[in-house]
Amino acid sequence: MLEILTNPWVICFIVVSVIVGNIAALKYTANMNVGKPSKLKGESDLDKLNRLDKLNSARKAAEQDAHKDA
Repeated sequence: MLEILTNPWVICFIVVSVIVGNIAALKYTANMNVGKPSKLKGESDLDKLNRLDKLNSARKAAEQDAHKDA
């Protein structure tokens, strides 16, 4: 049994399997933007949320002012 595990082909197969598995895991877990300039990316989600929050705050303030005047 030990002779099978120390066979160079078996060892190479295990090493290649581990490397391929790690690359496959990185493919699904890593969020890499390699080669994409930030100008083409556009507005980030956080920037969009901040902009929408400011718009909603301004709209609520305008509604409160309208209710005070009425």
